[in-house]
Amino acid sequence: MTNESPRWYTSSYSSNGGACVEVAANLAATRGIVPVRDSKVAGGPVANVPVAAFSAFVAAVRDGKFDTV
Repeated sequence: MTNESPRWYTSSYSSNGGACVEVAANLAATRGIVPVRDSKVAGGPVANVPVAAFSAFVAAVRDGKFDTV
């Protein structure tokens, strides 16, 4: 097992608006998860999302599946 720590990343699309999520994609290959957290509460809870679910979510966003207009 690895002791690799999450390297948090905030999207460049956030424009430093403060209402963002951060992901630690560096753990995808070694642990099979993508940790996600609220950027405003760095010490708060973390959702560990399975890689397949996170990939499906990102693909759906790119495909416009969540567009409301």
